[in-house]
Amino acid sequence: MNLAELTERYDDRLRTSDFADVDASANGLQIGPDDKNVERVAFAVDAAEKTIEDAVKWDTDALVVHHGLSWGGIERVTGRDYNRIAPLIENDVALYVSHLPLDSHPELGNAAGIANLLGLDSREPFGSMGPEHIGRCGRGELTVEEIRNRLTDELDTGGREIQVFHFGPETIENVAIVTGSGADWLDEAVSVGADALITGEGKQKVYHEAREAELTVFLAGHYATETFGVQSLQSLAEEWKLETTFIDEPTGL
Repeated sequence: MNLAELTERYDDRLRTSDFADVDASANGLQIGPDDKNVERVAFAVDAAEKTIEDAVKWDTDALVVHHGLSWGGIERVTGRDYNRIAPLIENDVALYVSHLPLDSHPELGNAAGIANLLGLDSREPFGSMGPEHIGRCGRGELTVEEIRNRLTDELDTGGREIQVFHFGPETIENVAIVTGSGADWLDEAVSVGADALITGEGKQKVYHEAREAELTVFLAGHYATETFGVQSLQSLAEEWKLETTFIDEPTGL
């Protein structure tokens, strides 16, 4: 498969172009020639020096990540930007990125992965961002401890304990999910009648806002809540008969 076909397949499934005016990330192909042949693809959450180094060692043709290198443009390729970009070009490794399109996807996305983990039904888009939604909400019947335990057992938190602000009911029936840094959608969670909001990381004000709204908030880690999407893209690549690997580099954050 050539790189142009791989890019087109992912862009079509993820509706990449629909997020051009919503996302600061330059989604899609960030580095690489369209006519490059692709047989081996590595997947990671972050395009960091360590994950790029590991991808190069694995002799990959392309690296697919959630957090890429360009967030509104790169003016100078120096310092950390150079240290990340140079190994990709020197070793002929393409870089494909999907940020909010991958958060948003109802089946392949990060929030969808957590909804699957919890067995939520009656799912709806959640987490409005302009005309798009970057999360999911759904119904279940789980205790706070059951949710905490499932997240703890299945997420790669890097040894970090999942933090819970337990201000809602003991039995959670309505769950709102925005992975990564999703604390700003607390009011929207309240407005849709959620009993709990699951996200990655919080802010100081979230404790008080959750307490005042009688909403339970789970802070399960930015990295930990955002491994589902790239692993879904990895499964697609395997269906397309490409050789793959997942580079796990948990941050504990």
